[in-house]
Amino acid sequence: MEAREIIDTAGDVSDPRVGLRAVASLRVLTESLELRQVEAALRAGLSWQDVADGLNVTRQAVHRKYSKRIDPSIPVSRRNRS
Repeated sequence: MEAREIIDTAGDVSDPRVGLRAVASLRVLTESLELRQVEAALRAGLSWQDVADGLNVTRQAVHRKYSKRIDPSIPVSRRNRS
């Protein structure tokens, strides 16, 4: 199923079972896309604070969620507070 179809299905309340599965699929897709963007941001030299600002969360929250999931070849400062 294409992303647009999943979105349409997630918004359709006529069959909640199907809708809930579509919402779960969107959650997986969103998490995958978010990780890709976090990695891209860090590769581009953005700080954890910059990433947090972009996601509208705290620096601690984004670091806790992604610091051990990002590609280990991405050079990030351990204490980048900028």
